[in-house]
Amino acid sequence: MGTAPELAVRDRGGLPAAPVRVLVVDDSPTVRAVFARLIETEADLALAASLGCAEDALEVLHQTPADVILLDLDMPGMGGLDAIPRLLEVASPARILVVSSLAVRGAEHTLSALSLGAADTLAKPRPGEFGGEYRATLLRKIRLLGRVAKRARLRLEPPAPPPLLRPCGTITPHALAIGASTGGIHAVGQLLSALSAQVSVPIFITQHLPGSFMEPFVRQLRAASGREARVAEDGLIVRPGQIIVAPGDAHLTVVASKEGPFAIRLEHEAVESGCRPSVDPMFASCARLYGSHALGVVLSGMGRDGADGASRIVAAGGTILAQDAASSAVWGMPGAVANAGLASALLPPDQIAHRISEAAGVA
Repeated sequence: MGTAPELAVRDRGGLPAAPVRVLVVDDSPTVRAVFARLIETEADLALAASLGCAEDALEVLHQTPADVILLDLDMPGMGGLDAIPRLLEVASPARILVVSSLAVRGAEHTLSALSLGAADTLAKPRPGEFGGEYRATLLRKIRLLGRVAKRARLRLEPPAPPPLLRPCGTITPHALAIGASTGGIHAVGQLLSALSAQVSVPIFITQHLPGSFMEPFVRQLRAASGREARVAEDGLIVRPGQIIVAPGDAHLTVVASKEGPFAIRLEHEAVESGCRPSVDPMFASCARLYGSHALGVVLSGMGRDGADGASRIVAAGGTILAQDAASSAVWGMPGAVANAGLASALLPPDQIAHRISEAAGVA
């Protein structure tokens, strides 16, 4: 494999940039050797260490910094799931990319890892599947998370406060719409766990996930929030206090209904962000129906999905809250909203929950 282009290893000032430091944690010597060789052939990456267990990784990280941790879940001793919170504590602001065969066998392990704070996951390749496409995907994820971690370490993201924060609305919200992507599983869980049980508005969630992950995700939301939660269906009547989650293959929108005030309509058309489900149609429908009583939240995620819909909510007199850069795994989606001047606050998820409770008059 060829080395990265020269521009990829230079910083914003044109000087040679420090490489992304990658720590490999896997009990398979073969996997460690393959990943180490891949990393060492890339000019913009550096192997921090290659270790066979989480216990050794925790020890090494006290002396050796890393930007990205490639972590297996199925290991003897301390398993990957148990290790994630401790690795994040020791290695902050490093990002964890779970690379595990458990990610192949079901969504439960993957969602558990993401809910504990892993930034992203990738199924471990089976024998003979470590081809060019897989290598490209792995390298792309490492570079993305590495850039995020390095900027957080150097306090370069955001480079300056957003131009302006909008005044917080004083109108009581009648609906809460939450959009998230990479890193969002953890953030959504934190927000809902901290949200007052007295907040009784319907909660709509669009989280970028495959369809097979949605039912396990909904179960996690029930456990975190103590609320009724379900995957959206066409015609579903919107109820106070209920969490409704976009399915993996359609946009969640809200429409007027003869059977109740509002109902769910699933849409499938392509949108500008290229995402499906997309946050933009959900936000836009809330702006149309709830107007100034719409409250939108944008959490950790790559890209700018949600920014166009957020502008619709603001234009309708509603309010947008966004996750801050320090607590985001990837400050793409919330950063796009903030830099467009659409956010009324930039906060960690638990503080966003408190702000929502205040707006609902139940803090």
